[in-house]
Amino acid sequence: MRPTAKFSISFGLVTIPVAAYNATDSSTSVSFVRIHTADGGRVRNQPVCSLEGTEITPDEIGRGYKPDGGDTVVPLSDDDLDALPLPTAKTLTILAFVAGGDIDPLQMGKGYYLGIDSPAAAKPYALLREAMERHQRVGLGKIALHGRETLAMIRPVEDVLVMQVLLWPHQIRSLDGVLPERQAEVAPAEVAAAETLMDSFGELSEDDVHDHYREALEEIVAAKLAHREPEFPAGEEQPAGQVVDLMAALQDSVRAARKSRGEDEGEGAGGSSGGGAGSGRTTKKDTTQKGTTKKTAAEKTAEKKAEKKEAATKTATKRSAATKSSATKAAAKKTAAKKAAPAKESVSGSGRRAG
Repeated sequence: MRPTAKFSISFGLVTIPVAAYNATDSSTSVSFVRIHTADGGRVRNQPVCSLEGTEITPDEIGRGYKPDGGDTVVPLSDDDLDALPLPTAKTLTILAFVAGGDIDPLQMGKGYYLGIDSPAAAKPYALLREAMERHQRVGLGKIALHGRETLAMIRPVEDVLVMQVLLWPHQIRSLDGVLPERQAEVAPAEVAAAETLMDSFGELSEDDVHDHYREALEEIVAAKLAHREPEFPAGEEQPAGQVVDLMAALQDSVRAARKSRGEDEGEGAGGSSGGGAGSGRTTKKDTTQKGTTKKTAAEKTAEKKAEKKEAATKTATKRSAATKSSATKAAAKKTAAKKAAPAKESVSGSGRRAG
C-alpha cells in the first residue's frame, strides 16, 4: 500500500513519525454509471468553465474559496494552504485521552492505518499503543489532511495504531423535529420481551457479514448478458405489514429465532414471566433440564394410565363378584322355594281330606 499522508504524532515531548494508509477500500462496493435510457450511452460528468463554456482538463482545475454572503470566489493554491500557520499541518498533537465510549459514533469518519515512518519511531510507537491498550483509552487530537483541519481519534487495533477522522461537533445536526412531541409509551413487560428477543439473537456468522447484494446484482447482469432469467436461491419470506399486537410479535420473533438455531422454544418466550431479560437464551444445561422434565412428565402420564387401568380392573372384579353373589342368592331362593312347595301341598291335601 502507498501512504496517503505523512505526519508526526506529538505525545507530550515524544514525537512519532508515521505514515497514514487508507484502512477501507471503496472500490469493491457496488457502483453504477449513468446512462441514456434511450440508447444506453454513457452520461459523463464533464468539467466545463462557467465563463467560457468550454470543457477543461483536470490539470486546469484548482481550489477556490467562496466567503459567506458573497458570490466572489477567491483562488487558493497549494502554497497558500502550506503557508497556513497551523501546528496541525504536519503534526497530530494529542490533546486528551478519553474512553472510547465517550465518542459519538455520528462523528466517526474515514479510517487510516498508521505505520512507522522511521526506524527510530518503532519504540515510542509501541509504547503509545500498549499504554492506550492497557489504560483502555483513545487519544483525541487535530490534524490537517487534504487541505482541511479535522478532529482525529487514535486507538490501538491489535499491533497497529488506527486514526479515525472525526466530524466537528457543529457538523452534527440537532435532533429537533425528528420525533413528534408526544412520545409513545411502552410497558415494562414489552421492554422485558424486547430484551429477551435481543438475547435470543446468536453471534454474527460469516454469512451475515457477506455482501449478498453484490452477488445478486452480478447474477442479474450475467443473466441479461446470457438472455436468460436470473437464478436466485430460495429464501424465507420476510413478514410485512403493520404490527398490531407488539407483545405477540416479540414472542413470535423469539420463537422464530430459536427455531432457526434448532433450539427448544421453552416457556416464557415473551419474557413476561420468570427469567426476565436473560431468560431468552437457551443453554445446553437448560436443554438437558427440559429433557429431564419432559421425561418425568411422560413417566407420570404412564403411571396415571396404569392406575386407571388397575382401578378399572378392580371395578370389573367387584362387578363380577357382585354378579356371582346375586346369582348365588337367586339360586338359593329358588331351592328354598322348591323345598317349601311340597310342604304346602301336603298341608293343603290333608285339609281337603279332613273335609
